[in-house]
Amino acid sequence: MTKEQTPTTPETAGPRPRRLTYAAALTALEGLALTVGGVWVLVLGLTGDPDDRQQAGTLGVTLVVLALLPLLAARGLFAQRSWSRGPSVITQIMALPVAYSLLQADSIAIPAGIAIAAVAIATLVFLINPATTQALGIRGPGSAPDQK
Repeated sequence: MTKEQTPTTPETAGPRPRRLTYAAALTALEGLALTVGGVWVLVLGLTGDPDDRQQAGTLGVTLVVLALLPLLAARGLFAQRSWSRGPSVITQIMALPVAYSLLQADSIAIPAGIAIAAVAIATLVFLINPATTQALGIRGPGSAPDQK
């Protein structure tokens, strides 16, 4: 891409804050976990004895496709692209109901729910941090320059 297509503002030209790096790493971790989970479900669906082989395949493919959102967002966060914060926030918001439903189970899923909730909340805190928004070049409401 040319410089005109992806302009670099002074706010995004500086070093990446640690909180932004942490948010990108946690978002990438979520994408990796979705990918691993999707491949695992696909393999079990094909080699094991699932109740419904088609349903297992569909779930596996869906998880792998869903993994693209946080993986692309993580890549954008590492590159300090302002568009990447939105997909990462959406990923965290989608993770919270999953964590809640796992916490309601009376099984070994409770620790997974705790881990998912902790990662989602920590990532949200990192993403809304003022240093992160400044590094991504995101301005708050009323901060736009006057266009007369």
